[in-house]
Amino acid sequence: LVSPESSVSVSAHNAVVGLAKAPGSTGLWEKFSFGLDPSALQERLFVSEENVDGFLGTAFCPSPCSQSALESEPLIEVLDVTEDRIQIKVE
Repeated sequence: LVSPESSVSVSAHNAVVGLAKAPGSTGLWEKFSFGLDPSALQERLFVSEENVDGFLGTAFCPSPCSQSALESEPLIEVLDVTEDRIQIKVE
């Protein structure tokens, strides 16, 4: 993380933490953890095609699936992610 580019904004009902990667760091962040102390952290996933596939795969088939159920799973593709929206294609 790069300190000068990271930021915090707090209002009465919201808090936003902006994080910036160090120049030599590459790749997408998959997840982050947050909480009041290290012993009680909650994990959250960033929006990515892999994370959406995993989440929706669990939602459609929460227990171990049969082969026929796996073959009929929808094809899910993350088309676009912006600050305001996410566009997902499901076939």
